[in-house]
Amino acid sequence: MRANQDAHGSLSPSRYRIDGARSWYMQHPVLSWSVLFSAVFLVAGVFISRHAWYPVLDLAMTEFRVRDVGTSHTPLIGLPGRIGNFPDQGSHPGPLSFYALAIVYKLSGSSAHGLEYATIILSIATVITALWLAERRGGPAMASAVAAALAVVLFRYGPLLVTQPWNPYLPLLPWFVVLLAAWSVLDRDPVGWLPFAFFGALCAQTHIPYVGLVGGVGLLMISVTAARTLRESGPHLKELRWLCGASLFFVVLWIPPIVDQISGHQNISMIINYFRTPPEAAVGVGSGLRVLLGDFDLLHWARQGSYSYLVTAGTDSSKGSALIGFIVFSGWAASAIVALRLRLTRVLPLHAVVGSAIVLGAISLSRVFGVLWYYLSLWMVSIVVLAVFVGLWTLYAVLIERRVGGDALISWRSRAVLLTAFVSLLLFTIASTQVEPPEATLSDPLGVVVNRVDKSLKDGVAGVNRSDRFVVTWNDAHYIGSQGYGLVNELERRGWDVGVPDTWRIPVTRQRVVPIDSATRELRFASGVYLRDLLSSDESGVELIARYDPRSPARRATYRSDRSELLASLQSRGAVEIAEQVDSSLFTASLAPSLTQREKVLVAEMLHLGQPLGVLLVPIEYRR
Repeated sequence: MRANQDAHGSLSPSRYRIDGARSWYMQHPVLSWSVLFSAVFLVAGVFISRHAWYPVLDLAMTEFRVRDVGTSHTPLIGLPGRIGNFPDQGSHPGPLSFYALAIVYKLSGSSAHGLEYATIILSIATVITALWLAERRGGPAMASAVAAALAVVLFRYGPLLVTQPWNPYLPLLPWFVVLLAAWSVLDRDPVGWLPFAFFGALCAQTHIPYVGLVGGVGLLMISVTAARTLRESGPHLKELRWLCGASLFFVVLWIPPIVDQISGHQNISMIINYFRTPPEAAVGVGSGLRVLLGDFDLLHWARQGSYSYLVTAGTDSSKGSALIGFIVFSGWAASAIVALRLRLTRVLPLHAVVGSAIVLGAISLSRVFGVLWYYLSLWMVSIVVLAVFVGLWTLYAVLIERRVGGDALISWRSRAVLLTAFVSLLLFTIASTQVEPPEATLSDPLGVVVNRVDKSLKDGVAGVNRSDRFVVTWNDAHYIGSQGYGLVNELERRGWDVGVPDTWRIPVTRQRVVPIDSATRELRFASGVYLRDLLSSDESGVELIARYDPRSPARRATYRSDRSELLASLQSRGAVEIAEQVDSSLFTASLAPSLTQREKVLVAEMLHLGQPLGVLLVPIEYRR
C-alpha cells in the first residue's frame, strides 16, 4: 500500500494538503508568486530602514524633484546627466520616475527612507506585471519559469540596486517587463502593448541609454505587427486597437518633456545636440563587444555574486571573461538556430526579442562617450537571463517533441524551476540583512554635521532665526560637493529657507536658487584642505557651527600613509596635474585614466576613509 494512503485507500492529510496547495496555485499562480516576492521585498525594506540615511549628490537631487511633484514646480524633465557642460548641462529625458515615486514618498512622511519605500513598491508592481505577462504566455508553468528567471535577476542585482531610487538603477526591473511585453506582442497577445508603453516610457525617460534600447524593441514590435497585418487575411482590429490605445498612452506620458521643450528650456534639443556633437570619442565596437560578452560570463556571476557588493566608485563595466561569455552566447545562438530550423513557434518570439536586445545592446555600449561606467551595462542582466531561459526552453521543447524523458523530464523541470527560484530569493533575502544605506561613507558623516547645524541654528547662533534666508555654498576637497547637495536637502526637509547660488541651478533646480542680494546668511560647507584654510583665516564674523572627522586616529594615520605613497608615485612618473588634485578634489583624481592599479587602490581607500568636514556661518557681506 502506498505510504501516502490510509487503509481505505484515501489520501493522507499531508498528501491532501500538498494537492490542495497545488490546486490553489494552479488557479492563482500570479497571486502566489506575488505574495512571495512581496515578502522578500518587505524584508529588504525592514532591514534598509534600520539605518539612518541622508541622501547625497544624485539621490539628494532626486529627492528635490520627488518633493516638488504636485507643486507649482512639478518637474518636467529628468535628473541632470553627463549631457553638455556644467553649469548648463542637460538632463535625462523625462520625470516619470519622480511621478511614480511621489505618492508613496509623501504618504511615508516625505522622509529619506520614503524614497526607498516608494522604490520597493514600484519594484513589486514591476514584478507583478512580469508575472502577469508570463501567466498569459503559458499558464501556471510559465509563471513559475519566469518567476525563477526573475529571482535570478534579483539575486544578480542585489537588494541595494532594486531598492535605491538612483536613475541608472530604477529602470532595471522595468526593462525586464519591457522585454516580456515585446515577447507578448510577438506571440500574438496585443495586451502587451500597454505595459510596454508605461514601462518603456519609464525606462527611456529615467536614463537616456534606454531611449535606443526601448525604441529599438518598439520598432521590432511595430514591424512584426505591421507585417502580420499585411501578410495575413482576417480581422486585426483587436491588435490595432491595443496598439493605438498604447500609443496614445505613451504620448500622454511624454507630455511633460514636450512642454519643457516648447516652453523654452529645450532639454530635448540639448540631448539631440549632445549626441550630434559629442565632447568625447565613443568607446567603439571592440570595447562595447568586450563588455557585452563579459556580461555573458556566468562563471563570473557565480564568483562575484550580487552587484550590491560592488564599490560604486568603480568604473569598469564588466570584469567577466569575454571568452567564456562568447561560449555562453554561442549556446544561445545555437538554440535560436535550432528553434528556427525546427519551427518551434512557441519559442521563436522570445528568441527574436532576445536577439534584437543583444544587437541593440552592442550598439548602445559601442556608442558610449567617455568612461564606460559599470552602471551603463546593468541592463544586460535581464538580456542574459532571458537568453539562458529561452535556450533551456528550446532544449526542453526539443526533448519533449522527440519524447525523450517524458513525465520524468516534466517533473525534473518543475523541481529545477522551484529550486532556482527559492535559492535565488533566499540569497537575495540574506543579502538584504547586510546592506548599508547608499553611499554610507558620505551619508553617515553628513548626518552628524546636519544634526549639529540644525541644532546650532535652532539655538540662535549669531542671532539666526527662522526668518533668515540662507544661501548654501561648498568647497569640497573630497567628493565633488556630494555632501553639499545633501546639506541643502536636509535643511530644507527641516523647514529652513535654504538655496544655492545660480551656478547650481540645474542640479538643485532653478526655484532653489537664492540670489545673493536676497540672502541674509551664508552657510559654507567645506572639507579637507578647504576647511583647514577657512579655519586658519583671519576673516572676522566667520563662525564654525559644525565640524566632524569620520576617521579614528588609526584611520587618519592610514589616510596620511596612503596619501604620501600616492603623491610619491604620481610625482615619480610626472603626473603633476593629478597630484595637485589629490588634496583639492580627490574624486576627480580618481577618474584619471592614467592611474596605475596600485594608485587606484590607494585613491579608493582614501575615498572610503573620508576627510574632515564642517559648516561655517559666513557674513553675507563677503558674497556681495
